[in-house]
Amino acid sequence: MDLSFYKSYISEEIRAEGERQRAAKDVLTVLTARGIHVSAQVCERITNCDDPEILDQWLIRAATAPSAEEIFTDE
Repeated sequence: MDLSFYKSYISEEIRAEGERQRAAKDVLTVLTARGIHVSAQVCERITNCDDPEILDQWLIRAATAPSAEEIFTDE
């Protein structure tokens, strides 16, 4: 069985996109679970972010931020 696809550039890109989507979903989930309103603009900014490090920062901030907009502070 040829498993070369799983080591290919395309499969790496697919995995990275899946991880990015999951990270964005995690940020939104934390905000929603805390009862914080997430506007369409904030949701779009989170879901369009393609930097995993920024998404990690936003996830940490989402745990304590008083509003969704405040996860973007210090940027």
